[in-house]
Amino acid sequence: MSKIGLFFGSFNPIHIGHLIMAEYFVENTDLNEVWFVVSPNNPLKKKATLLNEHQRLYMVNLAVEDDSRMRSCDIEFKMDRPSYTCHTLVRLREKYPDKDFALIMGEDNLQSIEKWKNYEYILENFPIYVYPRPGSDAGERKTSPGVTFVPAPQIGISATMIRESITQGKKVTYFLHPKVEKYVEEMNLYK
Repeated sequence: MSKIGLFFGSFNPIHIGHLIMAEYFVENTDLNEVWFVVSPNNPLKKKATLLNEHQRLYMVNLAVEDDSRMRSCDIEFKMDRPSYTCHTLVRLREKYPDKDFALIMGEDNLQSIEKWKNYEYILENFPIYVYPRPGSDAGERKTSPGVTFVPAPQIGISATMIRESITQGKKVTYFLHPKVEKYVEEMNLYK
């Protein structure tokens, strides 16, 4: 059975930090693939600067289309909103019974997982691979059953920083996949 790491996010935009992290997990864990699950909206985040989900999905596709180990996933686009991870996981298991799913998340998300809807179900039914985040400490959660702490490199890049740089007219060439950068420029995004 193929083991898929689910990397949930807004990907507004997807950047090299996301891609480096995904590649690290495929190369250094038992995950065979990473699926970027594009969230239409996040109930725990503001959406003032959020591009529409189809533009964000398109950028993810541009970034991963040449790598068979990675793919985009738009399953939450077809679900009730707000979308909750627990519901998405149930739907993915129904749709892909031949796949074994695990979550990839930053230590900051594990630290606050109690805020998630039905977080107990997630912890009991899905392996969670956690990468370090500056200033975060998930404490005892890091040693919970089903949680694997992966010492992945910390990439100090954020989508917020990229959006702000673009708004200020700064170059972001090395922060984005070349195809994503071209699309952002052509579509005049984040200005």
